[in-house]
Amino acid sequence: MLDLAGPPDTLAAGRPGKVGLLELRYARVGDRTELVDRYQKSPLQIMRPLYIDPQRPDLPVTYLMSTGGGIIQADRNRMDIDCGPGTAVHLTTQAATKVHRMEFDHATQVVNLTAGEGSYVEYLPDALIPYRDARFYQQTRVTVDPTATVLLSETIAAGRLARGERHAYRLLFSDLEIQRPDGTLLALDTVRLDPHGSGPVTGPAVFADHDLMATLYAVTPLAPAAEVADVLHEALLTTGLAFGVSTLPDDCGAWVRVVSSDPPALTRAMRVAWDALRRLLIGVPAPDLRKT
Repeated sequence: MLDLAGPPDTLAAGRPGKVGLLELRYARVGDRTELVDRYQKSPLQIMRPLYIDPQRPDLPVTYLMSTGGGIIQADRNRMDIDCGPGTAVHLTTQAATKVHRMEFDHATQVVNLTAGEGSYVEYLPDALIPYRDARFYQQTRVTVDPTATVLLSETIAAGRLARGERHAYRLLFSDLEIQRPDGTLLALDTVRLDPHGSGPVTGPAVFADHDLMATLYAVTPLAPAAEVADVLHEALLTTGLAFGVSTLPDDCGAWVRVVSSDPPALTRAMRVAWDALRRLLIGVPAPDLRKT
């Protein structure tokens, strides 16, 4: 990214409105989880957490939002989310994250998520959509206590499909690290999408000639890794989409990657997988979280 770090002809990195910061801390208070500390700096923000899961009224749903309508050149966003011992939290975005065209510089987003002892955390953002000439780097670092459960997803689109943009972005890099509190690495997923470089972006390890690629991780001590993988496999067989399931190291969970060219079908498939994991791990179905 160093060759894309030149100063833009608009607001430069670090100027007001270009550094988004969101710091959230959840704690167990009585018989439910509450947001006990919040700091937000535009363009990142949240509204009040909502207790709208009928089967888990103790679990707040938090919508991560942006006042800017998407990510633009020279944006530097960071989210630090701390889910304390015994908490149960669902985090998602209000809508898809749009990465706009960039003529100068690039944009970054860093997500640091911590799941404390005995916590249950779902971080399931909507799709990331890179526009033509977008330049974007995302780093997600998840720290999971051995007694905690984290469900984590990432969905990447090939571009604005309705406008015929497929892999018209300049660069899209994404690093996902899942580790224990002592620094032991559990999983590392490195995505390097460079349509103009030497590596193919439509090969079998990435989009496989489809328009959407989604990944779902389940790190949990609540069920054996093989059982988690089997549940994901059986659930996704009903969708008719192409997917692959594997266990994670040290019997810490399982993960799945799904590809499709049909956005509604992929959304349904990810919900089917999420619902199956919830039923297995906490004994309740996935709620209907309607978004506008």
